[in-house]
Amino acid sequence: MKSHKSQILIIIAFISIYVIWGSTYVFNKIVVTEIDPFFIGFIRFMTAGTLILIIAKFLKLNLKISKKQFLNCCIAGFLFLVYGNGVFVWALKYVDSGFAALLASTQPLFVLLLMRLVDRKPMQKKSIFGVLLGLLGMYLLVSQQDITASEGSLLGIFMIFTCVLSWSYGSVFVSKANLPQSFFVSTGYQMLAAGTMLLVGSLIFNETWLPPLSWSTDLQLSMLFLIFFGSIVAFTSFNYLLKTVSTEKVATSAFVNPIIAMLLGWYVLNEVLTLQSIIASVILLSGVYFITSRKRIAKVTADESIKP
Repeated sequence: MKSHKSQILIIIAFISIYVIWGSTYVFNKIVVTEIDPFFIGFIRFMTAGTLILIIAKFLKLNLKISKKQFLNCCIAGFLFLVYGNGVFVWALKYVDSGFAALLASTQPLFVLLLMRLVDRKPMQKKSIFGVLLGLLGMYLLVSQQDITASEGSLLGIFMIFTCVLSWSYGSVFVSKANLPQSFFVSTGYQMLAAGTMLLVGSLIFNETWLPPLSWSTDLQLSMLFLIFFGSIVAFTSFNYLLKTVSTEKVATSAFVNPIIAMLLGWYVLNEVLTLQSIIASVILLSGVYFITSRKRIAKVTADESIKP
């Protein structure tokens, strides 16, 4: 039986992964309106990765890494943070944050289909029903003329789906890859590798670099939130929950994050919340529920879920 103190910590950790990760969509939307996406990622992940490894060193975790593990960290960093996050943030220029969060919630569907291709095992009836609901929800989302008629929206939607696919493949890859034993240390190396790649990408695309002191107050506060809360506090809470509660419970963030993102986008950024989007979200998240209710998929999606 868990102690009163541990129960309080668990509640705080769940609030962190629900609210903080759900709000990262809005903060990414704010920052991408002022500075370029790869430059954002470079600053965010290089800073967060450095801080994570400093904390790991302070906690006396083993920081040694083999060449194979380093290569796998680079691959995972690219799939999750360079493409999965960097391109996702770029797409937020053309898509509302709440809408993007709903599209991102389809990740368990992609993971299920990818694992079906990798393991070549038939899907359960519950999973098939979840996939059908997910496809219906996605159709209702992207078929709204008011949303898709805006300039660049179709491209943004398409690129978000490729980001979800990248995260989904990364989830399957990480579940089988040789990585540092400590998930905390592994994430630190992934972030540093991704930060370096995003730096190169920013230079290749000739992005404009603006010194932090020249940023607006909203931008500065948003970046601090993304670095310290989105990348470190929420991740630490996530890592703690994986060790103290079932992965199925941790995976419930896939249902809560889009709702938080939609409400914040509507309240903070005045994003339009249509009746069709609400209906689509209910159908889509119901499909996600049926998919993640399978223990195997729940574990994979909980281990590496898409959090911009």
